[in-house]
Amino acid sequence: MTSHTTPAVPEAGPAGPRAARRRLIRELLLVAGFFIVYKAGRLLSTDRTGEAFRNAERIWDAERTLRLPGEGAVQRLLLHGDALVHTANTYYAVVHFPATALFLIWLYIRRPAHYLWTRRVLAVLTGAALVLHLAFPLAPPRMLEAAQLIDTGQVYGPTVYRAAPDADTLANQFAAMPSLHFGWALMLALGVIAATRTESPGGKTPSRWRLLWLLHPLLTLLVIVGTANHYWLDAVVAAVLLGAALLLVPRPRASGPGSVPGADPDPGADADADAVRGLPDRQGAAAAVGAGQ
Repeated sequence: MTSHTTPAVPEAGPAGPRAARRRLIRELLLVAGFFIVYKAGRLLSTDRTGEAFRNAERIWDAERTLRLPGEGAVQRLLLHGDALVHTANTYYAVVHFPATALFLIWLYIRRPAHYLWTRRVLAVLTGAALVLHLAFPLAPPRMLEAAQLIDTGQVYGPTVYRAAPDADTLANQFAAMPSLHFGWALMLALGVIAATRTESPGGKTPSRWRLLWLLHPLLTLLVIVGTANHYWLDAVVAAVLLGAALLLVPRPRASGPGSVPGADPDPGADADADAVRGLPDRQGAAAAVGAGQ
């Protein structure tokens, strides 16, 4: 008579919370490290003033050739009231990083598979943006004499830049293209829509109200153009780079609350999501059970 033993399935014991904390710290260090590298890389092109202004003239002429609306049309709308332009400057200075951080935190807690997908997409987008910032320094329209635009941040406040670009050691003011303000805002909207696209347990389709998140990148576009911090083409290039990143990074598989129906299946998505949550490997546990049958 033989007895069959079934290996015990790993349980989330005391090591579970510790592993989850380690993974959280790892994620925080990873995101912070990438941001530091990006900021340091941007500063490498701060001394290319002449090239940045020549590129600005080329972009301005290209927009006129393409018959794009002048950035001044948006700025004139903001200048109808001091409160309106001040709000736009505040939105530009304050919303960008906190909104992205809160978005990533929400995904990390509620949609771990989508968090990994979004983190990878943002990393690809930001890395591509850094390469373009270094290869194509660009003075923003607020500095271009031909644009005849007001630096609303300096005039009405608040501003995140110093008046003299050469004296600004915290930001590269010649990194206008692409606009990561717009690129990140667009990814935030698309990420929320994708992460909330699953059907409810009752079979009801998700609310179409989630499409209102697209107002965030639209408002961001109007703000970055109206405050003369970016050209229209800066946003266009950011959208193109984001599209390329979305094509390169596989989307989460269609299972569970953190998945997207109709997405490209990814065999490692569940394991990655469990790793973020600090849970044991479900596929490995299932294999262990099957080995004892």
